[in-house]
Amino acid sequence: MSIKQTANNVTPIGVVAHRPRSPLLPRELSERELALFISVSERREVSPGEVIFRRGELGRSMFIVESGQIRLEFGDGMPDKLIGPREFFGELTLFIGDHTRVANAVATTSTVMHVIEQQTYDRLLDTEPRVLAQFMRRSFAYLVASEQQLIASLKRRNEDLLVTLDSLRQTQTQLSTAQRLVQTDELTGLCNRRGLYMFLEQLVDARLGGTELGLLLIDIDRFKQINDRCGHLIGDQVLRAIAEEVQSAASPCDLPCRLGGDEFALLTQVTGAEELASRAEQIISAVRALRFPACTGLQISVSIGAQLCEEAADWAIWYSETDCLLYEVKGRGGDGYRAQD
Repeated sequence: MSIKQTANNVTPIGVVAHRPRSPLLPRELSERELALFISVSERREVSPGEVIFRRGELGRSMFIVESGQIRLEFGDGMPDKLIGPREFFGELTLFIGDHTRVANAVATTSTVMHVIEQQTYDRLLDTEPRVLAQFMRRSFAYLVASEQQLIASLKRRNEDLLVTLDSLRQTQTQLSTAQRLVQTDELTGLCNRRGLYMFLEQLVDARLGGTELGLLLIDIDRFKQINDRCGHLIGDQVLRAIAEEVQSAASPCDLPCRLGGDEFALLTQVTGAEELASRAEQIISAVRALRFPACTGLQISVSIGAQLCEEAADWAIWYSETDCLLYEVKGRGGDGYRAQD
């Protein structure tokens, strides 16, 4: 069974056949990690709707999904996330001992899982330290990124804290509070078009050696239908959630921004076309896993145009060419990306 699926279950447009495997998703196990954990785990089958654990409980096990799907329900207005085959969850309890669960874990389909207990994990630390060190390193990186997303969500819910934290962040670029407000999209916290143009003016000084400029244009599929069906408050929540996933795909030297409406952009410095395609795949996969409890059955997808930019050209050319790629995806039904040939 194929673990990773591309848009519409076909090879993504613009991806050359037989290209090397994309980097692992944040919660995806490597072949070696998967084989090791399954060899020492307890196999468990769960039915749709069955609760694995509840928020607030003390955790003592990590779980790996073999088949099926688990839904993590965080509550407090945060989007739910789906955990699929070859992915893991509940790992923090193995790193620090008894740990309070921060979400409900519920099976959305008939699911086969593997359960790793604390004592089993401790034995693996003695027998397979290199594999476990690599696993823990990636897990901690994901946990840190998740905490950063949580902090960002809390900032938006507290206007005074948002102003204070944004002011501190802008001291690094020596912008005044007024400049910051002009360059920031109020709803998502990303740069707006003014911020983008300011960034482009300073781009030459910010260029990294050995990289190429890449542009991703991201458009939410059927966004008007989302607003019509679920209301504009849910629509705003969708926009904020997409903004977080675009931000997560960005490196410190990149610029994620909201161009307006349901259109986002990521101007990035990458090593080549393969890395640019991986960024697009990361965003598409993360968006597919978003769920919004306030609007039952709502599933979100995006269309992405991806292109390496000719540095001799300007933003208008980059945007126009990448926008054509984006609308090729739209014309095929969305939920995918198109990279330049």
